[in-house]
Amino acid sequence: MHTNHNEPMEVDSGVEIPASKATVLRGHELEVFSCAWNPCQDLLASGSGDSTARIWNLNENASGSPQHMVLRHCIRDGGQEVPSNKDVTSLDWNCDGTKLATGSYDGHARIWSTEGHLISTLGQHKGPIFALKWNKKGNYILSAGVDKTTIIWDAQTGECKQQFPFHTAPALDVDWQNNNSFASCSTDQCIHVCKLGVEKPVKTFQGHTNEVNAIKWDPNGSMLASCSDDMTLKIWSMKHDTWVHDLKAHLKEIYTIKWSPCNPNTSLMLASASFDSTVRLWEVERGLCIHTLTRHQEPVYSVAFSPDGKYLASGSFDKCVHIWSTQTGSLVHSYRGTGGIFEVCWNHRGDKVGASASDGSVCVLDLRK
Repeated sequence: MHTNHNEPMEVDSGVEIPASKATVLRGHELEVFSCAWNPCQDLLASGSGDSTARIWNLNENASGSPQHMVLRHCIRDGGQEVPSNKDVTSLDWNCDGTKLATGSYDGHARIWSTEGHLISTLGQHKGPIFALKWNKKGNYILSAGVDKTTIIWDAQTGECKQQFPFHTAPALDVDWQNNNSFASCSTDQCIHVCKLGVEKPVKTFQGHTNEVNAIKWDPNGSMLASCSDDMTLKIWSMKHDTWVHDLKAHLKEIYTIKWSPCNPNTSLMLASASFDSTVRLWEVERGLCIHTLTRHQEPVYSVAFSPDGKYLASGSFDKCVHIWSTQTGSLVHSYRGTGGIFEVCWNHRGDKVGASASDGSVCVLDLRK
């Protein structure tokens, strides 16, 4: 489903989002760590400490209160399927929205259909999985774990294609550069760029002085951004051995980062979310902080750009979801939920924001007039 990102979204003028525009989804029994919208329709996936993921149907044609499917994460024990009792920490939809991958503290990655059926279980990690990602083509899944390895899986067969045991400490995040190359980062302060079929990393970036929490390739796959507990955000290029920009402004750990989508009319931006309760927007080319967003009162765990790049959502442990104008840095919308916010995400049309919270709730904010 293609949308025209050039049409401006009609945004309501009042900053406080009224309760009538917020749908609170309840069903999870413990905190909800992650949420992700299907890229083609209004299905919202959520992953929780209750050892389930859920798929919530928020399509307009769905009648009444949103229906949802429960994706139980079970393990084999004495010939029986029993709940794993482990957190579901990561979620990622493939590019055409037909499959959902989940990563769990039970060491397994799983692939599910949009109807909530388990398609395959990928088991190889010795301990919790912290992150997983589909490649663009949707034929491979990448996972990173506490066992210091990154694994590429064949999504069709469920087999392990290659293991990369290069980190000397738990691997925390991964991101595909294209269909066969990826980067992974870890608590050992190193970032490895690896390629399927190549034994050793093709590049290793070093420069952070504390654990690296998140890495993201820019939309073209030419630059890599990383953020760390050392309070810096660094931008790397495959053409250089050291960083292109070393961005310092945050006063505490930077938990995550996001690139703005490709937009020919605006320069590329990067958003950073920190435990210092602020969000910063950076203009990448010059390496400048253009806006400091200061309305949160607690650590900020998540940021997400709208599909057209005009808005940024942020979620904090102060229970608030804020939506900002990326042009002016002004607060456009604000919503206070019932639990600390772990993750925020936009639907493909850019008119709904999902947020997952520490009290087991998932909320959906409808931003249409």
